Amino acid sequence: MYIYKMLLAFRDIDFIEVGCDEAGRGCLAGPVVASAVILPKNFKNELLNDSKKIVEKDRLKLKKIIEEEAIDFAVSFIYEAQIDEINILNASIQAMHDSLDKLSKKFNFILVDGNRFKNYKKIKHECVIKGDGKYMSIAAASILAKTYRDEYMMKLHEAHPEYNWNKSKGYPTLAHREAIKKYGPTIYHRKSFNLLGTNQLELF
Repeated sequence: MYIYKMLLAFRDIDFIEVGCDEAGRGCLAGPVVASAVILPKNFKNELLNDSKKIVEKDRLKLKKIIEEEAIDFAVSFIYEAQIDEINILNASIQAMHDSLDKLSKKFNFILVDGNRFKNYKKIKHECVIKGDGKYMSIAAASILAKTYRDEYMMKLHEAHPEYNWNKSKGYPTLAHREAIKKYGPTIYHRKSFNLLGTNQLELF
């Protein structure tokens, strides 16, 4: 039986903190999706953790709880063409900024999963490596980013079942790469990525 780790509720009680995280950065297909979440200071949930460490049914359960109980939240998508144009790091940060733009509640501190971010409107921020396993607000953002992206990839799977995105969600699995080799890339594939894991000049 898995024992869930209780995360920290906040970094500093004097701040109105918003947590940010993204999903899909390492995928070969589909958008990168980011979320920003402001949780109440007294928010508690024993299931909440890094979205990658939680089974799907618990992620979906948490998605509903977060959407109902968060002070504010937002989700943003950056699609393949823009990822290819500005690169995946910039696209990930842009998706976070877009989510912060959508928030209607004021905040004065940003907690970001990972080690890279760009200043947002002169608001203080802190990058936290593996922050989605340390702070509730970042974990909540990781849950929303992951579940929203998975839902989107399931819709793409209906149009392109040959790539099995219902299983891989666009990540570089062997089966996904074999499908790209057999059928070629779709408009949803990131052309700037190494889709085959080898020399891919023949794809374009």
